[in-house]
This record gives sequence, C-alpha cells and structure tokens, in this order.
Amino acid sequence: MKESFRSSRDVIIQTNDFAKAVQFYETALGLTVTHRSPSLVGLETGAFCLYVESGSLPGPIFDFLVPDLEAAKSRLLAAGCTVVEENPSVPRCYIRDPYGLVFNIEDKRN
Repeated sequence: MKESFRSSRDVIIQTNDFAKAVQFYETALGLTVTHRSPSLVGLETGAFCLYVESGSLPGPIFDFLVPDLEAAKSRLLAAGCTVVEENPSVPRCYIRDPYGLVFNIEDKRN
C-alpha cells in the first residue's frame, strides 16, 4: 500500500530578511502570531497558518503529513525528487519535485 500524503494547514516561506517579513505580516496584514522563536514565526490567516522562517528557499513551501517519514522520502527520491534541506531534530524534510515545487514532508505522528 502506498503512503498517504495529507496536507496540513501550514505554508512556510523562507526569507533572508526575517525581521522585516515578520513585521510586514504582523502590521500590514494584521495577522496574529501563534508561534514565535528566533528563526520561525507562525501567523494565523484563517484558512492556513503562515510560517515565516529565516532562510533562502524561494517561493512557498507547502506541508504534507505522512505516516512514515523515511518511507515517504524514499518513495519520493525514487520518483525523481531531491532533498533540499533536512532536519531530523524537527523531524522534517524539504523536497523539490521534478517540476520545481518545494514542499515539506513530516511525520504525522509528531
């Protein structure tokens, strides 16, 4: 049986101008902060939670929950995806699909 991918409500953007981006989403859009750490801020939009993260990946990063992170990663690599960034302590894995979309896969058990 194939792994079942299910989107979460999380969308992540990375920026090298972290403080200014957070200030923009808090003040210009008036979004409410739901999480704050030195390199990651979560903001509630109503339909999804926007996470602003310090980093340099372009474009939005959609989040998918999987029942087995390692099995899902192996399946995606076999299908032509590449690992962009991985952090086992979270655990998470940013993947670029063969068409350029970057998304995160994370274990839904966490």
